[in-house]
Amino acid sequence: MNDLKPVTSNRLPELETVPKPIALMETVTLVSLVTGIASLVLFAWIAGSLSRAWVRNFDFSIRNNVHEYATPTLTKWMIWISFVGGDGLVAAAILSVTLFLAFRWRRAAVWMLVNISGTLILDLTLKYSFARLRPTPFFVPVPRTPSFPSGHSLFSFCFYGVLAGLLADRIDSRRWQVLIWAIAALLVGAIGLSRIYLGVHYPSDVVAGYLTGTLWVSTMVALDRMRKRRRERSMDASLT
Repeated sequence: MNDLKPVTSNRLPELETVPKPIALMETVTLVSLVTGIASLVLFAWIAGSLSRAWVRNFDFSIRNNVHEYATPTLTKWMIWISFVGGDGLVAAAILSVTLFLAFRWRRAAVWMLVNISGTLILDLTLKYSFARLRPTPFFVPVPRTPSFPSGHSLFSFCFYGVLAGLLADRIDSRRWQVLIWAIAALLVGAIGLSRIYLGVHYPSDVVAGYLTGTLWVSTMVALDRMRKRRRERSMDASLT
């Protein structure tokens, strides 16, 4: 209990209601914008190179190398990890929003709802825009949706990454913050690897999914910080 941050408002018990230093907010905004732009450029580069030989060579090389390590036991684990990035993620998202509302973390609940909604729109729009055919799976049936980008990679990055940020922001302990981020990073990476291992995605699909997630989350963070800064300026102006 000592790790939990103090309630700052009877109406909205979230640390996010406490004003942040202006320099910190501006730095976070700048970093988010730069990260988002870099992700967009890299995504566009990969998307524009899907038909080129180097992408095909990269995909088949990584895909075949990963498949060499296949074992029955590892396959069972990879199917389970993939589930955590699919139907399991849906259940986790519903549970997280429910708990946020129960703890009166309303802003966190709104953040998660906007995050998941935007991720879903991005996933479907990009998949059916590029309409890349799936590779032949190794162990599971062929999914019905197109291949590029990987929805599991995109959703796992956006959900588990944002969830880690929302939880870490409400805990004072540096040790617990590092642990939360480490678990999230390990889980996101494992989910992307599982899609390559099972053969339902090319490696470039997974990379593109991560880049799309980075773009979306960075954009959300930047817009949120700019909104907060604009609100604080309005409050300062009203006081003067």
